[in-house]
Amino acid sequence: MDNPNDIKLTQYSRGAGCGCKISPAVLEEALKTDIAAPEYPQLLVGNSSADDAAAYDIGNGKALIATTDFFMPIVDDSYDYGRIAAANAISDVYAMGGAPVMALAILGWPIDKLPASLARRVMEGARATCADAGIPLAGGHSIDSLEPVFGLSVNGLCDIAHLKQNNTATEGDLLLLTKPLGTGILATAQKRGALKDEHAAALVAQMTTLNKVGAALGKLKAVTAMTDVTGFGLAGHLIEMAAGSGLSAEIYYNNLPKMEGVAEYLAQRIVPDATYRNWNAYSAKITFEAGVDVMQAFSLLPDPQTNGGLLIAVDPQGLEEVKAVLQQYGLEAFCTSVGKMVAKADKTIIVKA
Repeated sequence: MDNPNDIKLTQYSRGAGCGCKISPAVLEEALKTDIAAPEYPQLLVGNSSADDAAAYDIGNGKALIATTDFFMPIVDDSYDYGRIAAANAISDVYAMGGAPVMALAILGWPIDKLPASLARRVMEGARATCADAGIPLAGGHSIDSLEPVFGLSVNGLCDIAHLKQNNTATEGDLLLLTKPLGTGILATAQKRGALKDEHAAALVAQMTTLNKVGAALGKLKAVTAMTDVTGFGLAGHLIEMAAGSGLSAEIYYNNLPKMEGVAEYLAQRIVPDATYRNWNAYSAKITFEAGVDVMQAFSLLPDPQTNGGLLIAVDPQGLEEVKAVLQQYGLEAFCTSVGKMVAKADKTIIVKA
């Protein structure tokens, strides 16, 4: 067995982070059913929508938020892998406007290939992220698997009045995004040995940063809809928001925040395989206006994000209130609108320069 200090986790998996997700088209087919589901009056959010988590009315005006998320390694370091996977899973609760309260671990480990000491480091990283979120990692389940897999099942709470969904945007809402795009591109550069040290540090820093601002944004009436940007890329998750709300959306491509180094790696044609799967699943729903660098946009808009930022639909009349909350969380760099919800058109997303 290799020396644990020399092992690169990404070499033991086919996918990476949220790029492991099944494509939107395949997922839609997998979830189809002719079986009528029983009605559960207390289920506030479930399979009837493509939201980030389930929500259940537990009485006294409170909702229980439940989610699970796991994936194969997106970085080589086992401790960072645990931190990132935990932050990504917890993000679904924040994206619903809730506060996490407890997590359970999901671990698959190839015990014949990788030492248990590395799995321990994964767990330590997850515990550190859970501590940052103020919640216990209270248990979990593990199996012997062909590839390393890790994630969390997370529960959270929020006032039902503050529960945010991804299908409740209104025409005229402005769109804000709380993290730059490009984690899939940079992670792929790392797997190919092309990622610069300074970009590697920025990649880990972004993917381990909790989306805590979501709990505060949930309390604002001006936030009409919210989701986090993960494996389907910005385009995929915006399509879910727009289509679910019965609208279309404009993207202002030049306003999109992008991670440093993205253009450099795109010039080297470093793009995750999941980008092509995403694009093939929903490209027919997107149109580009003059002035947009279509080749770069094609690579960035479907780029699978791991623990990406929150995509927020904001009533323009409450924009300053939302900006004030973002500034309180050190997110003043993300107060510029990256798009707008518009009346339903032939295409779901219109990309403008």
